[in-house]
Amino acid sequence: MLLALWSPKGGSGTSVLAAACAVALARAPIPGGCRLADLDGDQPAIFGLPKDPPTGLADWIGLAPHVPTDALDRLATEVAPGIVLLPRGDAIAAQGAAADAGAALAVALRDAPVPTVADVGLADALWARGVVEVADHSVVVVRGCYLALRRAVQSPLLEAAAGVVLVEEPGRSLGAREVTDVLGRPLLARIPLRASTARSVDAGVFASRPGDGVLGPVSSMLRGLGLIPRRSGRAA
Repeated sequence: MLLALWSPKGGSGTSVLAAACAVALARAPIPGGCRLADLDGDQPAIFGLPKDPPTGLADWIGLAPHVPTDALDRLATEVAPGIVLLPRGDAIAAQGAAADAGAALAVALRDAPVPTVADVGLADALWARGVVEVADHSVVVVRGCYLALRRAVQSPLLEAAAGVVLVEEPGRSLGAREVTDVLGRPLLARIPLRASTARSVDAGVFASRPGDGVLGPVSSMLRGLGLIPRRSGRAA
Protein backbone atom coordinates (compact mmCIF):
# COMPACT_ATOMS: atom_id res chain seq x y z
CA MET A 1 0.00 0.00 0.00
CA LEU A 2 1.37 3.39 -1.00
CA LEU A 3 0.15 6.73 0.33
CA ALA A 4 1.59 9.81 -1.40
CA LEU A 5 1.38 13.27 0.16
CA TRP A 6 2.00 16.33 -1.99
CA SER A 7 1.32 20.04 -1.98
CA PRO A 8 0.95 22.70 -4.65
CA LYS A 9 2.95 25.22 -2.60
CA GLY A 10 6.03 25.00 -0.44
CA GLY A 11 5.75 25.51 3.30
CA SER A 12 2.39 23.80 3.60
CA GLY A 13 3.60 21.13 6.03
CA THR A 14 3.71 18.13 3.71
CA SER A 15 6.93 16.69 5.17
CA VAL A 16 5.70 16.97 8.75
CA LEU A 17 2.39 15.36 7.80
CA ALA A 18 4.18 12.51 6.04
CA ALA A 19 6.31 11.97 9.14
CA ALA A 20 3.17 12.04 11.29
CA CYS A 21 1.58 9.36 9.08
CA ALA A 22 4.66 7.16 9.56
CA VAL A 23 4.59 7.66 13.34
CA ALA A 24 0.87 6.85 13.45
CA LEU A 25 1.39 3.67 11.42
CA ALA A 26 4.28 2.60 13.66
CA ARG A 27 2.14 3.12 16.75
CA ALA A 28 -0.93 1.36 15.33
CA PRO A 29 0.94 -1.06 15.35
CA ILE A 30 1.21 -2.45 11.85
CA PRO A 31 3.04 -5.82 11.61
CA GLY A 32 6.48 -5.10 10.20
CA GLY A 33 6.14 -1.35 10.70
CA CYS A 34 6.16 1.04 7.75
CA ARG A 35 8.45 2.73 5.27
CA LEU A 36 8.78 6.46 4.72
CA ALA A 37 9.93 7.38 1.22
CA ASP A 38 11.49 10.85 1.23
CA LEU A 39 11.34 12.43 -2.22
CA ASP A 40 11.60 15.96 -0.82
CA GLY A 41 14.65 15.78 1.44
CA ASP A 42 13.49 16.98 4.88
CA GLN A 43 12.83 13.69 6.68
CA PRO A 44 16.38 13.13 8.03
CA ALA A 45 16.17 16.46 9.88
CA ILE A 46 12.65 15.76 11.16
CA PHE A 47 13.82 12.46 12.63
CA GLY A 48 16.99 13.93 14.09
CA LEU A 49 19.62 12.25 11.89
CA PRO A 50 23.01 13.98 12.25
CA LYS A 51 23.43 14.19 8.46
CA ASP A 52 21.58 13.34 5.27
CA PRO A 53 22.30 9.85 3.88
CA PRO A 54 24.35 10.37 0.69
CA THR A 55 22.51 7.79 -1.42
CA GLY A 56 18.78 7.39 -1.84
CA LEU A 57 15.71 7.33 -4.04
CA ALA A 58 16.94 9.98 -6.47
CA ASP A 59 19.99 7.86 -7.20
CA TRP A 60 17.74 4.84 -7.83
CA ILE A 61 15.56 6.95 -10.12
CA GLY A 62 18.61 8.17 -12.02
CA LEU A 63 19.65 4.58 -12.79
CA ALA A 64 16.20 3.09 -13.42
CA PRO A 65 15.34 0.75 -15.08
CA HIS A 66 18.85 -0.70 -14.85
CA VAL A 67 18.74 -1.39 -11.09
CA PRO A 68 16.57 -4.03 -9.40
CA THR A 69 13.76 -3.04 -7.07
CA ASP A 70 15.34 -4.91 -4.19
CA ALA A 71 18.15 -2.34 -4.30
CA LEU A 72 15.71 -0.06 -2.47
CA ASP A 73 16.11 -2.22 0.63
CA ARG A 74 19.80 -1.35 0.75
CA LEU A 75 18.89 2.34 1.00
CA ALA A 76 16.76 1.85 4.11
CA THR A 77 17.66 3.42 7.45
CA GLU A 78 15.69 2.79 10.65
CA VAL A 79 14.90 6.20 12.15
CA ALA A 80 12.47 5.14 14.91
CA PRO A 81 10.89 1.91 16.15
CA GLY A 82 8.73 0.61 13.32
CA ILE A 83 9.81 3.32 10.83
CA VAL A 84 12.31 2.72 8.03
CA LEU A 85 13.38 5.74 5.99
CA LEU A 86 14.19 5.60 2.30
CA PRO A 87 16.12 8.89 1.96
CA ARG A 88 16.13 11.20 -1.04
CA GLY A 89 19.84 11.01 -1.79
CA ASP A 90 21.43 13.17 -4.47
CA ALA A 91 18.59 15.15 -6.03
CA ILE A 92 20.75 16.00 -9.06
CA ALA A 93 20.84 12.31 -9.99
CA ALA A 94 17.13 12.33 -10.80
CA GLN A 95 17.09 15.50 -12.90
CA GLY A 96 15.42 14.88 -16.23
CA ALA A 97 14.01 11.50 -15.20
CA ALA A 98 10.73 10.69 -16.94
CA ALA A 99 7.36 9.90 -15.45
CA ASP A 100 7.75 6.19 -16.15
CA ALA A 101 10.80 6.10 -13.84
CA GLY A 102 8.65 7.53 -11.04
CA ALA A 103 5.90 5.06 -11.87
CA ALA A 104 8.39 2.19 -11.60
CA LEU A 105 9.48 3.49 -8.20
CA ALA A 106 5.85 3.80 -7.09
CA VAL A 107 5.12 0.20 -8.10
CA ALA A 108 8.13 -1.00 -6.12
CA LEU A 109 7.02 1.00 -3.08
CA ARG A 110 3.38 -0.02 -3.47
CA ASP A 111 4.16 -3.73 -3.70
CA ALA A 112 6.31 -3.84 -0.55
CA PRO A 113 5.08 -6.08 2.29
CA VAL A 114 4.60 -3.07 4.59
CA PRO A 115 2.74 0.21 3.96
CA THR A 116 4.78 3.08 2.54
CA VAL A 117 4.21 6.81 3.01
CA ALA A 118 5.79 8.98 0.31
CA ASP A 119 6.68 12.60 1.00
CA VAL A 120 6.53 13.93 -2.56
CA GLY A 121 6.73 17.63 -1.76
CA LEU A 122 5.66 19.81 -4.67
CA ALA A 123 5.55 16.90 -7.13
CA ASP A 124 6.87 19.31 -9.73
CA ALA A 125 9.20 16.88 -11.52
CA LEU A 126 7.83 14.36 -14.02
CA TRP A 127 9.09 11.37 -12.05
CA ALA A 128 7.60 12.75 -8.82
CA ARG A 129 4.23 13.09 -10.55
CA GLY A 130 4.56 9.48 -11.65
CA VAL A 131 4.82 8.41 -8.00
CA VAL A 132 1.65 10.33 -7.11
CA GLU A 133 -0.27 8.96 -10.08
CA VAL A 134 0.52 5.31 -9.28
CA ALA A 135 -0.01 5.55 -5.49
CA ASP A 136 -2.98 3.74 -4.00
CA HIS A 137 -3.99 7.01 -2.35
CA SER A 138 -2.73 10.55 -2.92
CA VAL A 139 -3.48 13.37 -0.51
CA VAL A 140 -3.01 17.07 -1.16
CA VAL A 141 -1.81 19.16 1.81
CA VAL A 142 -2.73 22.84 1.90
CA ARG A 143 -3.12 25.79 4.22
CA GLY A 144 -6.01 28.22 3.98
CA CYS A 145 -4.07 30.26 1.46
CA TYR A 146 -5.47 31.67 -1.77
CA LEU A 147 -2.20 31.12 -3.64
CA ALA A 148 -2.03 27.46 -2.56
CA LEU A 149 -5.63 26.82 -3.62
CA ARG A 150 -5.07 28.55 -6.94
CA ARG A 151 -2.08 26.35 -7.69
CA ALA A 152 -3.89 23.21 -6.53
CA VAL A 153 -6.81 23.85 -8.87
CA GLN A 154 -4.36 24.10 -11.77
CA SER A 155 -2.62 20.81 -10.92
CA PRO A 156 -3.49 17.73 -12.99
CA LEU A 157 -2.90 15.64 -9.86
CA LEU A 158 -5.86 17.09 -7.98
CA GLU A 159 -8.61 15.16 -9.74
CA ALA A 160 -7.29 11.79 -8.58
CA ALA A 161 -6.55 12.89 -5.00
CA ALA A 162 -8.37 10.98 -2.28
CA GLY A 163 -8.87 14.24 -0.45
CA VAL A 164 -7.36 17.21 1.31
CA VAL A 165 -5.51 17.75 4.57
CA LEU A 166 -5.93 21.29 5.81
CA VAL A 167 -3.19 22.71 8.04
CA GLU A 168 -5.01 25.34 10.07
CA GLU A 169 -3.20 28.41 11.28
CA PRO A 170 -4.52 31.50 13.08
CA GLY A 171 -5.45 34.50 11.01
CA ARG A 172 -6.36 32.71 7.79
CA SER A 173 -9.64 33.85 6.28
CA LEU A 174 -10.14 30.64 4.30
CA GLY A 175 -11.45 27.69 6.30
CA ALA A 176 -12.39 24.08 5.65
CA ARG A 177 -15.59 24.89 3.76
CA GLU A 178 -13.86 27.29 1.38
CA VAL A 179 -11.01 24.85 0.79
CA THR A 180 -13.27 21.91 -0.07
CA ASP A 181 -15.56 24.10 -2.19
CA VAL A 182 -12.64 25.40 -4.25
CA LEU A 183 -10.79 22.09 -4.61
CA GLY A 184 -13.81 19.85 -4.99
CA ARG A 185 -12.22 17.10 -2.89
CA PRO A 186 -13.31 15.78 0.53
CA LEU A 187 -11.64 16.96 3.70
CA LEU A 188 -9.68 14.07 5.24
CA ALA A 189 -8.13 15.85 8.22
CA ARG A 190 -7.70 19.22 9.87
CA ILE A 191 -4.33 19.72 11.54
CA PRO A 192 -3.87 22.64 13.93
CA LEU A 193 -0.61 24.53 13.52
CA ARG A 194 0.86 24.54 17.02
CA ALA A 195 4.15 25.61 18.52
CA SER A 196 4.67 22.23 20.20
CA THR A 197 4.88 20.51 16.81
CA ALA A 198 7.35 23.06 15.49
CA ARG A 199 9.53 22.62 18.58
CA SER A 200 9.53 18.83 18.13
CA VAL A 201 10.59 19.19 14.49
CA ASP A 202 13.30 21.74 15.31
CA ALA A 203 14.68 19.49 18.06
CA GLY A 204 14.63 16.37 15.88
CA VAL A 205 12.42 14.48 18.37
CA PHE A 206 9.25 14.31 16.31
CA ALA A 207 9.07 10.49 16.41
CA SER A 208 8.81 10.41 20.21
CA ARG A 209 7.06 13.76 20.78
CA PRO A 210 5.07 14.80 17.72
CA GLY A 211 3.31 17.64 19.49
CA ASP A 212 -0.31 18.28 20.31
CA GLY A 213 -3.18 17.75 17.91
CA VAL A 214 -1.33 15.90 15.14
CA LEU A 215 -1.58 12.14 15.58
CA GLY A 216 -5.32 12.04 16.35
CA PRO A 217 -6.58 13.46 13.04
CA VAL A 218 -3.79 11.74 11.08
CA SER A 219 -4.71 8.36 12.57
CA SER A 220 -8.37 8.93 11.76
CA MET A 221 -7.44 9.73 8.15
CA LEU A 222 -5.34 6.57 7.88
CA ARG A 223 -8.19 4.47 9.24
CA GLY A 224 -10.52 6.02 6.68
CA LEU A 225 -8.09 5.15 3.89
CA GLY A 226 -7.73 1.58 5.14
CA LEU A 227 -4.07 1.82 6.20
CA ILE A 228 -4.87 1.35 9.90
CA PRO A 229 -7.45 -1.22 11.02
CA ARG A 230 -10.54 0.32 12.52
CA ARG A 231 -10.84 0.13 16.27
CA SER A 232 -12.74 -2.84 17.62
CA GLY A 233 -16.41 -2.11 18.13
CA ARG A 234 -16.57 0.27 15.18
CA ALA A 235 -18.25 -0.51 11.93
CA ALA A 236 -15.96 -1.86 9.23
